[in-house]
Amino acid sequence: MAKDMTEGSLARALVEFSIPLILSGVLQQLYSWADAFIVGNIEGGAALAAIGSTTSVIYLFTGAITGFTNGISILAAKYFGEGKNDVLRKLLSSFALSMGLLFLVLSAFGFCFVESILHILDTPEDIHQMSGEYLRIVLTGIPFITVYNVYAAVLRGCGDSKAPFYSVMVSSAANVVLDLLFVGVFQWSVAGAAAATAISQIAMMIFMIGYTIKRYEVLRSGPGGKRIDRTVLTDGCAFSFPLTLNSVISSLGSAALQSFMNSFGSTTVAAISTAYRVDSIIMLPVMNLGAGISTVTSQNLGAGRMERVKKGLYVGIGLMAAVAVCMTVFVINFGGLLLALFGISEESVAIGQSFFRGLAMFYVLFGVSAAIRGYIQGIGEVKFTSFVGISSLAVRIAMSYILKPFFGNMVIAYAEVISWWYMFIMYGGRLILHRMKAQKEQHVR
Repeated sequence: MAKDMTEGSLARALVEFSIPLILSGVLQQLYSWADAFIVGNIEGGAALAAIGSTTSVIYLFTGAITGFTNGISILAAKYFGEGKNDVLRKLLSSFALSMGLLFLVLSAFGFCFVESILHILDTPEDIHQMSGEYLRIVLTGIPFITVYNVYAAVLRGCGDSKAPFYSVMVSSAANVVLDLLFVGVFQWSVAGAAAATAISQIAMMIFMIGYTIKRYEVLRSGPGGKRIDRTVLTDGCAFSFPLTLNSVISSLGSAALQSFMNSFGSTTVAAISTAYRVDSIIMLPVMNLGAGISTVTSQNLGAGRMERVKKGLYVGIGLMAAVAVCMTVFVINFGGLLLALFGISEESVAIGQSFFRGLAMFYVLFGVSAAIRGYIQGIGEVKFTSFVGISSLAVRIAMSYILKPFFGNMVIAYAEVISWWYMFIMYGGRLILHRMKAQKEQHVR
């Protein structure tokens, strides 16, 4: 149910809000983990590389969806803090319908140009056909995951982080069962793994809609209600567009980096794509604490609780640093063991383990940057965070090509660390300027 974060302990509110989101993220990653683990161990490294080679394309869609709905979540938190329940209802119905239709068209477009996409990504010839089969089927689930994310975003803004966990739990169980059936029993290889993912995404959307209708009377649209409100749609798009642009450009950049990574061959593709699967779960506490900081900031801003807005940042940074230290210790000691579970070769495991070591020592840096970013987004400065996100990607891509002659395939890790330093400097500088401006205004008064 909805949770008011404008009262009580901030640390407790952040932890209670973030834990279900972290668990949700873990279960969501099981979609790709189950695909990779089952396909890798049953079909081999080539099939695993085929799935990994499509990651950047799928991220292009999901990144746009996530970026936009992050903006919706921040707006929903502000409206919740202000007590504008009627606007929350319009926000949900307007974007669930409009975004669902938009991504239905976009996924159909992507389906028609799969071969061209794989060619642009310089997909290795030995996995080209399997990559195409996997991508086509996964794209059919995009409209359903879009509607799910809109519902989840509005509920997160209301302080309800348990609903996404429940829905993902249902769909993850379905995905694992269907993976075992389609890949292990029917031997449909990567096509079976893709079908399992798409079907489970449909189940996730259905569960979320049913949960919202049952638990949130205030979010139900009546029979004669207006499904799409132009004013709310316009306001939501104006706020969410910078975050969407950031996500889309970041995903396109990831596609460029995917092509860059593919140039090292299928062994490196299997190693790094598998390492990123592991890393995506390890990073969940950081990403979701950042989302929690945004929600706490926006709710309290809407309620006019400025002292809690300021205090929430410092509490968030402290929690983030502690979590990042734990992540570093875990990855250095167990990263290689996790990679080996996916059935990749010993050479790929060694490459992936070196990749982890290159990143892990800087998790605290990334975590503190994410905490500050969450605060800045929560106070509504999404254009700045989007600019930093886009420019940091440019830094990462440039460093990848510049440093390639010196570090080989490990440049993928080192270039990412350099982009983290850039983000830390930019967000930290913005925060200092924001504090100086606030102190100056207070002194004038």
